[in-house]
Amino acid sequence: MIFAKTFKALSDSNRREILIMLKNGRMSAGEIASHFDMTNATVSYHLSQLKQADLICEIKEKNFIYYELNISVFEEIMLWFSDFKEIKKEN
Repeated sequence: MIFAKTFKALSDSNRREILIMLKNGRMSAGEIASHFDMTNATVSYHLSQLKQADLICEIKEKNFIYYELNISVFEEIMLWFSDFKEIKKEN
């Protein structure tokens, strides 16, 4: 995983909102777009940025594309953050 792409993708509030929506399960681009006041092209751009950061993946079923969270990337981020939580105790 490349942290720079991940954190760049997470820096946008619309992309964070998409991730929060996807934690409840996979959604199509149309379902995601219906929650925003932006063009379909803009939603597509945000989805592309999230895919490039490996935060989401797409699943094709017949004529539809669904997006879902890539949990392994979130686990890797949390593991990296947990390294900072270790506090050395003074004796």
